Amino acid sequence: MSTLTHRSRQLAIGLLVVLLIAGSTQARPSGITGDEAEGETDVAKTGCTCHSGNAIAPDDSVTVMIVDVPYLYAAEQIYSLKIEVIGGPDIGGDASAGFSMRVSSGTLNADAGYEDMVQNGDDSTTLTHTDAGKNPTDRAWMITWTAPSTGSGDVTFWLAGNSVNGDGAPTGDAWNRLSFALGEGEDSGSTRTIFKGNGDVAPAAADGGHVDLHHMGAPFRAHWLGLLGFGAVVAVIIFCGFFLRYGFSRHYEGRSNLLRLRMKHLRRGDQL
Repeated sequence: MSTLTHRSRQLAIGLLVVLLIAGSTQARPSGITGDEAEGETDVAKTGCTCHSGNAIAPDDSVTVMIVDVPYLYAAEQIYSLKIEVIGGPDIGGDASAGFSMRVSSGTLNADAGYEDMVQNGDDSTTLTHTDAGKNPTDRAWMITWTAPSTGSGDVTFWLAGNSVNGDGAPTGDAWNRLSFALGEGEDSGSTRTIFKGNGDVAPAAADGGHVDLHHMGAPFRAHWLGLLGFGAVVAVIIFCGFFLRYGFSRHYEGRSNLLRLRMKHLRRGDQL
């Protein structure tokens, strides 16, 4: 019985060591490169499983987003995108967040002026942060995506992002991931923000504090239609008041003269 218990403990310890080693291969402050950015273990697709107390599940308390995504992409066009992580633990220590990204087609690069990102070897469809990019105060990175040639069809994006407390241990860290397909077509210039999570994601304020009425939606139009209807009712009431006042009142000059004339004729008829 004791021998069986001893073997069970050894097996449990062995499994724990294996799990810790597997997790540590992904916990890289210098970004996700090598085996963890390829094949079935690609972190951009599977997630940052080492940065979580739960170890295997994404956490919707962390919102991962890509900003300025076109609705359709034009072939060979260069798009400037923003990757951002919101939520998770408070920023502290020497690291705050990280990401791993992959596209099915096209080329990923750091945006001009941002040198804190790197591809996985010669694979231009991947991108991750470097050691210098592990601690952005806004947990955000500016990247570019060069669209593929004409006829490439839909392009799939995969993104995993983590939010860490910087203490060097996975406890307290959290991560999330998203994926979406972007179709080829005529780029209208309009963009959108794609995100995964339940973070408080607010749209950017309009320039100068003004809002285009064409983008206010049905509730705003209904509000103004209600005001117009109320104004029309008030106008009708005022018109009816004037009509009654000057159309039937005996104090109206033309009406008064006509009444006096009729009364004069009536009195003369009584005298006959």
